[in-house]
Amino acid sequence: MTGTAADIDVSRDGAGTVVPLNELMLDIGRRARKAGRILALASDAERATALRNAARAIRDDADGLLAANAEDVAEARAAGRIEAFIDRLQLTPARVEAIASAVEAVADLPDPVGRLLATFNRPNGLVIERVAVPLGVIGVIFESRPNVAADAGSLCVKAGNAAVLRAGSESFRSAARLVAALRTGLEQAGLPADAVQIVPVRDRDAVGLLLGGLEGTIDVIVPRGGKGLVGRVQAEARVPVFAHLDGVCHVYVHADADLEMARTVLLNAKLRRTGICGAAETLLVDRAVAGTHLKPLVTALLDAGCEVRGDAATQAVDERVKAATDEDWRTEYEDAIISAKVVDDIAAAIDHIETYGSHHTDSIITANGDAAVRFQREVDSAIVAHNASTQFADGGEFGFGAEIGIATGRMHARGPVGVEQLTSFKYRIHGNGQTRP
Repeated sequence: MTGTAADIDVSRDGAGTVVPLNELMLDIGRRARKAGRILALASDAERATALRNAARAIRDDADGLLAANAEDVAEARAAGRIEAFIDRLQLTPARVEAIASAVEAVADLPDPVGRLLATFNRPNGLVIERVAVPLGVIGVIFESRPNVAADAGSLCVKAGNAAVLRAGSESFRSAARLVAALRTGLEQAGLPADAVQIVPVRDRDAVGLLLGGLEGTIDVIVPRGGKGLVGRVQAEARVPVFAHLDGVCHVYVHADADLEMARTVLLNAKLRRTGICGAAETLLVDRAVAGTHLKPLVTALLDAGCEVRGDAATQAVDERVKAATDEDWRTEYEDAIISAKVVDDIAAAIDHIETYGSHHTDSIITANGDAAVRFQREVDSAIVAHNASTQFADGGEFGFGAEIGIATGRMHARGPVGVEQLTSFKYRIHGNGQTRP
């Protein structure tokens, strides 16, 4: 479905309804705001029931969802998209089941709304409480991953927020089917379906309107996609943004690293799924163990089909290693490519990560507890791992059920953004007639 800013065929009533894009988007925002107010006051049981209904609707529509996804994939292949992109876009029966299970997992999470965060007793007798409340209406802009529609929509519902989802052209059909299932779940639970909406057009101007806040109806924007999308959102958004621009993640093999552990973690961190933001893009090896660890690690990567671009020391251990440029150290490949470098010590590793990293996820492999503590204290990333793969940078792996995205900013939402991060707070003051002198 396409159109221009002045001529959008919405066809909601089957009669070819035509409205200006700005009016369409404002209507979406206003309906989201209205539905969000109702959802915020719904009980946790009602919201959880809506999500369980939605999971059932996803399973019931598995054939239709897979057929829609096949059209999306065919269109992406015809457009010449790379295989890493296709992998992010493509659904299988197992992935559909994983999406439905993730929605159920979100339904089973503790209620994030109404949590008592703090209580203050004042000398004048006032009791002040800080209580978690929904953020409001969350706009989510994503590209190739259709599961984002289900993850984002379910997390928003669980936290009492309305969601306005803008899918990329490539995942448009798949995302629309998933949103339809979420809306079915809401309706069956007696809640407003408009609490989860998808922008029903592919017009890129819709993104700009969403970033403008739709006359105050959008409270937060979450972009899920490539650097171009995230950069545009961060530059143009007139509302707060939860996002990360790059996923330049590091695995640092410390002087006290066990070689077999380092090999296992590194291969998983790089190659489990190369297109996700938690995939390792740079290997750093401490000079103290370069003689024993560097060649086996580089060989393991190369033999597994991963291209290695390295410094002089790394090139020397295997003729298949290509020379790394300065740009390689700051590149998110999203492919079976990794840069590799020998560093003098842990201080040099931390300095490299600070210079070239993206504050997303970084890991140290070491048996030295003091080194691990220093690395985790000094590396300024949203997620810092010790003896574990960077691919654990995922809300599901954190026990969040799912995630709406990974945030690397300094706001309250940092790392995987789950239901707790999708709440704000308000203060409740309890008195017995106090007045301020």
